[in-house]
Amino acid sequence: MLSERAHRHIQKRKSRKIFVGNVPVGGDAPITVQSMTNTLTKDVNATVAQIKRLEDVGADIVRVSCPDEESTIALAQIIPQVRVPIVADIHFHYKRAIEAAKAGAACLRINPGNIGSAERVREVIQAAKDYNCSMRIGVNGGSLEKYLQEKYGEPCPEAMVESALNHAKILEDNDFFNFKISVKASDVMLAIAAYQGLAEVCDYPLHLGITEAGALRAGTIKSSIGIGALLMQGIGDTIRISLSAEPEEEIKVGFDILKSINLRHRGVNLIACPSCARQQFDVIRTVEALEKRIEHITTPMTVSIIGCVVNGPGEAKSTDIGFTGGGHGTHQVYTAGIPHHRLQDGNIVDHLVEMIEKKAQEIEAERLVS
Repeated sequence: MLSERAHRHIQKRKSRKIFVGNVPVGGDAPITVQSMTNTLTKDVNATVAQIKRLEDVGADIVRVSCPDEESTIALAQIIPQVRVPIVADIHFHYKRAIEAAKAGAACLRINPGNIGSAERVREVIQAAKDYNCSMRIGVNGGSLEKYLQEKYGEPCPEAMVESALNHAKILEDNDFFNFKISVKASDVMLAIAAYQGLAEVCDYPLHLGITEAGALRAGTIKSSIGIGALLMQGIGDTIRISLSAEPEEEIKVGFDILKSINLRHRGVNLIACPSCARQQFDVIRTVEALEKRIEHITTPMTVSIIGCVVNGPGEAKSTDIGFTGGGHGTHQVYTAGIPHHRLQDGNIVDHLVEMIEKKAQEIEAERLVS
């Protein structure tokens, strides 16, 4: 009941729905989680392998850089080998965009104003129409157009929104509306303000991100603050966590952010105490080991691991499986909030993994029946 009430408090901004391949973005669609490959795109085998790893951790959409013709040629070989829709990252050369659309890209990440003459823009738009390809306008606080830098003096929300709307108008003037927009910045407050401003003046789907957020820990914190703040205001339709880490980590963090505010659930939501002198088992090591052992579980469920009886029984009431440390090496295990059995000190992790896997099977079986 608590999660349902919390979810109702987030009133999602009304946005139009587009499709990235077969994945809906915007409107009433779930918020999607995406990442980007860091392999050389022309290395087909390495890029396919990385995309498959991203698929395994739940990526909905994957972006691939296409800086040259070799990359777009490779793209045509990569796309048939993967399941997720692929976004082609295009910056300046209009021919790369046309080639990527022909190669089967589901979306083009492009700024129309950066690819040359009006005729070249029309060619790209026509290719997107011909091959049912959506687009993402990607504004970045660190690479604003020169005239906007001169006009505003520095990157600011107003400059980023103006840039986004100028690019959008180019597409609109060519009768193309199948696009989403991002206004990313490495400064958290700048990004939040830019997205808030953009959300007020258009109904296009918004791709959220704190760009160049940093290493795994610092980048996760910055992204959680920025993206989380926007999502809690109902702003955002798809997210990318930009980390200097393996791309799979971006997907994991993305789903953790969505889980934490009850917007989307994938895998186990693990509730665990920070541990203190009252703990009756090694909470930190147990949770570390358990997290690694249950990464393969994609079924949504909640598990609580609490070191003592102060908060343990209360947390267990709202979880599928609860574990609370007890005295004399005997611990209480709960299912659906009710005491189920006791467990002596031993291999706690093995026991919990077995329970979680069994619960996942039960939940999936119930889904098939319903």
